Amino acid sequence: MMNVSVDYLVKDQDCAVNISQQQGTDIDELIEFRLEANVNTYAAYMNEVDATRPASHDFRYESGDYMYHDTYVGGEEFAGEEAVWKKGVTVYAMNYMGRVLDDKFSGDFLKEALRAADKNMPYRGPAVYQSGEYTYKCSVTGDFTWFQGYEEIYWNDTRVYECVFHGGLTR
Repeated sequence: MMNVSVDYLVKDQDCAVNISQQQGTDIDELIEFRLEANVNTYAAYMNEVDATRPASHDFRYESGDYMYHDTYVGGEEFAGEEAVWKKGVTVYAMNYMGRVLDDKFSGDFLKEALRAADKNMPYRGPAVYQSGEYTYKCSVTGDFTWFQGYEEIYWNDTRVYECVFHGGLTR
C-alpha cells in the first residue's frame, strides 16, 4: 500500500504530467529537417562519419539549428537509432530493428524506398513504394510525436525483409 489517495494520484498538480505541453519545436519544421536528413545520409549513400561505437555505421547531417545522427550495428540482422537535436537539445529519436529474410533482398531498393518518404509518412518510407519486382510497405500507429511502425519488402510475393521501429519527440 502506498498510503496515498486516489485524488492525489489523479488530481495532484505537483505529480501531474502535462502531456499536451508543447515541445518548443515546430513539428512541421522538424519533419522537414528529418526528411532532408534522410535523403542526405544512409538512404543516399552520403555523410557517413567515424563510428561512435565498435563496428557501428554512423551518419550525420546538419542544417541550421538542427543536427541528425543515425547509428546502427549489424548487417543482415541490425539495430539502430536516429536522433535529432535542435540547438544542442535532443528533440526527436527513433529506434529500429530489422532483418533480411531472403537472398532476393536489395539494399539499393530499401534506400530508394526510404528516399521516397514524405510529410505524410516521415518515419521511414512511404506507405507503399514499388519498383520492378520489389514492393515496400510501411504501417504506422500514432503520429510523429509518439509512434510505432513496421516495414517490409517483398520480391514478387516473397517477403524478403522486415523492420520494426518506434519513436517520437523527446524532452
